Amino acid sequence: MDVFRSSVNKLYTSYDTNTTVSLKLVDVYLVYILLTGISQFLYMVLVGTFPYNAFLGGFISTVGSFVLAANLRIQTNTANKESFKTISPERAFADFVVCSILLHLFCINFLG
Repeated sequence: MDVFRSSVNKLYTSYDTNTTVSLKLVDVYLVYILLTGISQFLYMVLVGTFPYNAFLGGFISTVGSFVLAANLRIQTNTANKESFKTISPERAFADFVVCSILLHLFCINFLG
């Protein structure tokens, strides 16, 4: 148990010192989206799927938002700068915003 506690402590310390504030904000957003998706799925399991299009639209929105935010995190991470030479952080954020708008328009259209 002591090894596990020291490993978690080392992981937290490394994350806290080596991760920028902007990436931490994206990580908080990713955790929020993950919890939202889990709660939507649990609600569907417990209550039912009467408005099935509503569940699918919401769940697709959650999964799509998670994927787009994960891509934003990958593209803005300074450790991946070599892989994304032509994409600035501002361009990555603009792509995220435009794709999020398109995703949510699709989900609204899917609801009917």
